[in-house]
Amino acid sequence: MKNLTLENITKACKGTYHGDTSKLSQEVAGVVIDSRKVEKDYLFVAIDGENVNAHKFIPDTIEKGAMCVVSHEDLGETDYPYILVESTGQALLDIAKLYRDSFDVKVVGITGSVGKTSTKEMIASVLSQKYNVHKTLGNFNNEWGLPITIFEMNEENQVAILEMGVNHFGEMRRLSSVASPDVCVITNIGVAHLEFFKTREGIFQEKSQMIQDMKNGGTIIFNGDDDILRESGPIKGVEPVFFGTGDNSDFRATDIKPLGLKGTSCTLHMPNGTSFDCVVPLPGIHMVSNALAGAAVGYSLDLTNEEIKAGIENLPSIPGRNHIIITDKLTILDDCYNANPISTKASIDVLDMAIGRKVAVLGNMGELGANEKELHHETGAYAAEKGVDVVCAIGDLAKEIANGASVNGTEVHWFETKADFLAEMKNIMKEGDNVLVKASHGMHFPELVEALEAL
Repeated sequence: MKNLTLENITKACKGTYHGDTSKLSQEVAGVVIDSRKVEKDYLFVAIDGENVNAHKFIPDTIEKGAMCVVSHEDLGETDYPYILVESTGQALLDIAKLYRDSFDVKVVGITGSVGKTSTKEMIASVLSQKYNVHKTLGNFNNEWGLPITIFEMNEENQVAILEMGVNHFGEMRRLSSVASPDVCVITNIGVAHLEFFKTREGIFQEKSQMIQDMKNGGTIIFNGDDDILRESGPIKGVEPVFFGTGDNSDFRATDIKPLGLKGTSCTLHMPNGTSFDCVVPLPGIHMVSNALAGAAVGYSLDLTNEEIKAGIENLPSIPGRNHIIITDKLTILDDCYNANPISTKASIDVLDMAIGRKVAVLGNMGELGANEKELHHETGAYAAEKGVDVVCAIGDLAKEIANGASVNGTEVHWFETKADFLAEMKNIMKEGDNVLVKASHGMHFPELVEALEAL
C-alpha cells in the first residue's frame, strides 16, 4: 500500500517498533482490524471490542502471513514484528490519515442527522459520470469504519466520498481530521441522537466541526430547507452554498411532480442561471433533496448539467433504503436499515404516494432521549393523518406508535415481538397491499422483509 512502510506507520502512530529492522522499509499489503480478513503481508491492528480482547487473535494472524501487528499491549519478545502504541483505536486513525494524505484525491465529506447514506449514493452516482469514485461502503462511517473505507482507496481513484456519523461530542474532529475534506456536505439537523446532544443546536455544533478540517479553497454545501442550516453564516471564512426548494437556495428544485413509487420529476436550477428537467428514480420527495445535493457537489467539481442529470437518473436503489420490491402479492417499500422520527415520516410520505391499500410496519426508534415516547406517539399520529390504512407497530416503544395511530379509523395492530407479528402477518396482509417496513437497525427488520417477500 502506497507509503505504508512499517517505518512510516510507526512514526504516524507514534509507536515503538519491535522486531527485525530490515523490514522497516517494506510496505504492508493491507490493513485490517478483523483477524479473519488477514492475508499475506497485511497489518493487523488489534482493537479490543466490548467483550473480546483482539490481542488473543494475534497468533492466528501471524500464521495467516501478517507482516506486522499493532498492539496496545506489550507483547515482550516475539518472533514477528509489532508496533506498540498507547491506543490501537487512535493508531488506526493515524495510519488512515497517513494513507489518505498519500493520494491527490478530492474528498467529499458527508454528515447530517438523516439521509447521509442515500445522499452519499446520489453524489457517487453523479460524480461517477466524470470521475473514478471511491465511497464509503454501507454505513462504515464511524471511527473504525472510516479508516477501513480509506484503506480501500487506490491510485486510480480521483474522488473519495466519505460518510461521517457521530453520536457524541468530540467524535467529528477525530473523523474529519483524517478525511481532510475538500467539500463538506451537511444533509440536515434532525433529532437523531438527542439523548447525547440534547438539542438540535448541539447536533449542528458537533457536525459542523467537520468544516474545521476542510482544505483551503474548499466548498461548504448545506440543505437550505433546514431551519438551522439556512441561518448559518461563513465558517472558517467560507460562505456556505445552499440546496433546496426555497428561493434562498443556490441549487433549487421547481415543478416537483410525484410519480408514485416510480420516483419524482422536477426541474433543477443551477447558480449560473441554467436549468434542466430530470426524473429522480427512487420514490419520495426527500429524494429531490438528495438530487440537489448531488447537483451541488457535481457543480463544485466541474460536471456539466448533462453529466449531473445522467448521474441522478441512473441512481441505483439499495436494500433497506427506499428499496422497492414487487412480488406477486405485495409492493414492499424496504426502508428498514434505520429509523428516527424525521426519516420515518419521510417514508410514510413515500408510502402515501402508492395506489391501493397502504400498510406501515413500524418498529422501535432508538436513541431519542427523554421524549422518546412522545416522538413515537407523534409518528403514529402522522401515519394516521396521512391516511395509512393499516399500522402494525412492533416493540415496546412502538406501542406509542400504535396509540398515536388509533384515530381516523386507521386499523392498528401492536405486537410485542417480531415473532408475534410474523404469526399474524398472513391474516393482516391482502393481495395488492403496499407495505412500508421501517425501524431502527437494532430491530433487525430485514427478516420481516424476507417474510413479506415469501407471502
